[in-house]
Amino acid sequence: MTNSLPAAVLWDMDGTIVDTEPYWMLAQERLVESFGGTWSKDAAMTLVGSGLDRSARILQEFGVDMPAQDIIELLSTQVMEQISQSVPWRPGALELLTALHAAGVPQALVTMSIGRMAHHVAGYIPFDAFSTVISADVVVESKPHPEAYLRAAADLGVDITRSVAIEDSVTGVTSAVASGAAVIGVEHLLSLDDSGAAVVWPTLDGRTPADLADVLAGVHA
Repeated sequence: MTNSLPAAVLWDMDGTIVDTEPYWMLAQERLVESFGGTWSKDAAMTLVGSGLDRSARILQEFGVDMPAQDIIELLSTQVMEQISQSVPWRPGALELLTALHAAGVPQALVTMSIGRMAHHVAGYIPFDAFSTVISADVVVESKPHPEAYLRAAADLGVDITRSVAIEDSVTGVTSAVASGAAVIGVEHLLSLDDSGAAVVWPTLDGRTPADLADVLAGVHA
């Protein structure tokens, strides 16, 4: 028996669809150094999956003497400029987005990047992939709070418990699990062991809508 496809697929962006984390790290390093500070990979890793408001506060602690919103806008612009030069697709992400679109499964982008950056990335997908985009500037609570995922499901008019979320960070997995979605963790920079994801895959390469249907069926078995 073939399992039913998800009511929707809810995608994280940074680290899941595109490998922008090195772009963020470079922008953070340049900003901290411009104020005479020193930025490290260890410091950068603590921000993976975090909301930009938290990232801005940490950067201020490292000596960046700018308002938080100005930090967010500057970093986002610099990351967008790097994306424009080279879109760093994660393995299998574009192919799975395409297959789900062809199968008629509604998809949402659920990211803690700001809206203009989310739409910038979405614009490189060669079709209108997302029925809704939930970004940091349209929610009150950032991940790991479930607000963003709950809002995405509400916008799509689907049952969150019949939806699949795809995430690459513990913060994102925590958010999606709390919303009630079936969560697939795709490991990238951080281990997702004991994160709460229903399954953890090393990559999306070769994955199909049927694989997502199997995960959802397993959650509800």
